[in-house]
Amino acid sequence: PNPSTVHQPHTRSYHVGDVMAMRVRVARNVPFRRAACGVIRRCASTVQNDTKETQERIPPLLTGREIRNKFLEFFEQRGHRRLPSSSLVPEDPTVLLTIAGMLQFKPIFLGQMPRQFPRVTTTQKCIRTKDIENVGVTARHHTFFEMLGNFSFGDYFKREAIELAWELSTEIFCLPKERLWISVFREDDEAYDIWKDAVGVSESRIIRMGEEDNYWVSGPTGPCGPCSELYYDMHPERGMDGVDLDDGSRFIEFYNLVFMESNRLSDGKMVPLQNKNIDTGMGLERMAQILQRVPNNYETDLIFPIVSKAAELAGVDYKACNSKTKVSLKVIGDHIRAAVYLISDGVNASNVGRGYILRRLIRRVVRSGRLIGIQNENCFTPSLAAEAIKLSGDCDPTVQEKEYQILEELEKEEERFSNTLDRGEKLLEEFLEKSKATSGTLSGKDAFLLYDTYGFPLEITQDAAAEQNVSVDVPGFELEMAKQRRQSRAARQEVDLTKQASLAKGAESLGSKLFVGDHELE
Repeated sequence: PNPSTVHQPHTRSYHVGDVMAMRVRVARNVPFRRAACGVIRRCASTVQNDTKETQERIPPLLTGREIRNKFLEFFEQRGHRRLPSSSLVPEDPTVLLTIAGMLQFKPIFLGQMPRQFPRVTTTQKCIRTKDIENVGVTARHHTFFEMLGNFSFGDYFKREAIELAWELSTEIFCLPKERLWISVFREDDEAYDIWKDAVGVSESRIIRMGEEDNYWVSGPTGPCGPCSELYYDMHPERGMDGVDLDDGSRFIEFYNLVFMESNRLSDGKMVPLQNKNIDTGMGLERMAQILQRVPNNYETDLIFPIVSKAAELAGVDYKACNSKTKVSLKVIGDHIRAAVYLISDGVNASNVGRGYILRRLIRRVVRSGRLIGIQNENCFTPSLAAEAIKLSGDCDPTVQEKEYQILEELEKEEERFSNTLDRGEKLLEEFLEKSKATSGTLSGKDAFLLYDTYGFPLEITQDAAAEQNVSVDVPGFELEMAKQRRQSRAARQEVDLTKQASLAKGAESLGSKLFVGDHELE
C-alpha cells in the first residue's frame, strides 16, 4: 500500500513520517536491533513523549511477501523443513478442496504414513466457500487465502508451540504485547498455565472458550484437538470490561495453535493419536491487514492491485465509491484470486463438484463487474486474472507457467455466461420488480425458470434479490427441481430401447443413473 494512505488503527495517531523516522533512530541504536531472518531490522521497543511517559511501540510496515518470508525463515532457523504448498485438489477423498494447511499431513497425524521430517513449515493455498455470501461484506472473509503454518509430528508440543508463536508475534513482527489477547479451550488448564506462567500474559487477557471456538476438527472424522488462538486488539481504548473476542470491529484472530492429540472415529468416539502433534495456521491476509494498518484484508498489497484494476475497468475511484460498489470490487478481487489458483491446479468450470465451485466464482465476478459498470466489448476477467498471476509467484511459482490456460478458461466461461446473462438479466429484473410490488419474495418457480432456462445458479439469483431486499422462495425452488427430476425419471422409463439391441446392451452395461450434476455436488 502507498505509505501516505496507510490507515492507523492504534490508540495514538501516528503519521507515517513518524514511523520512518523511528526506523532511522532504530538503525542507529544498536541495543534495539535484532538479527531476524538474516536481515538486521528491528522496531523500536518504546517511544517516549516529551513528558517521558512510555508509549506503545509500532510494528514495522511489511509487505505480504515480507511477512511470508519472515514467517518461513523464522521456523527454518528453528529446525523446520520448508515444504511447498499442496494442490487445492486434495488427495483426501473426504474433502472437495484443500481447506487447511494440515490437510497434506493428515496421514502422518493419523500414523498412516511415516514422517519424513519431525517439524515442517509451509504456506498453503486454501479455498473455503461456506461463507461466500460474506465475501466483501466483512473485513476478513475470503474464498481463497494463504495459511502460513508450522507443524510438529511427535516432536514438540504445547509449550514450545506457544513460546514460538509468542516470539514470532512479538519479536519478529513486533506486535505490542499489550494488544495481544489469548483464547484457550475451557478445559485446557495446561495451555492456560503456559500462557500465564511461562510466557507471562496477564490472566485478564487469557479467555477460556468452548468447543465451538477452541476445539479444532478437520471434519466429521479425523485428527482433532484443543486449540489456542492469538488475537490482535485494534481498539484497546475500549477497555477490559465485557470483552468479546468475536467482535470483528475490535479483534483480529490471526494465529491458531492446534494441539492435535485425538482421532475422531465415525461413531464419534475419540481415541488418542499415536503421537501428539502441532498444527498451526496464521492467516497471511490477516497479518498483512495488521502490519499494513489498513481497515480490511482487501486493501492489503495481496489483493488491492486486483481491486484497483477492477475499479479502473469500471471507471470508478475506489476511495470515492459507496459501500455497495466497494463490496462488488472486493468480491471481484477475492473470487478472481480463487479462480486463478483453481484453474492452475487443474479445475475446469462445470456443473459438478469443484468445477461447479469454479463456475460459481467466475459467474459472481462477471455479474459483480456488470453491477459496477464494466462494459468491455471483450472479456474482462483475463485482465483481472493477469494481476492475480503477477502476485502469485511467492505463493505458487507454477501459476505463472500456466497463464495461457488460466486466461483461456476464464475467457471461455465468461463468454458462456455473458450470453445467458444478457437474456436472463432482463427477466430477472422483471421478476424482482413484481416481487417488490407484491409479497417481497421471488417465487421458487421463477427462480427455477432462471436456473433451468437461462443458467442462473440459485446463488446468483439470491445475490441479485438481496441487493433489492427481496427474498427467494428456496423451498419452492427445490420443489420445482424435484418435479423436474421425477419427470426425467418417468421419461427415461418410457423410452423403449428393445428395438435397438446394441443400444440396449450399452445401456445395460452403463447402468441406470440420473444426471443431477447441474444442481448437486459430489
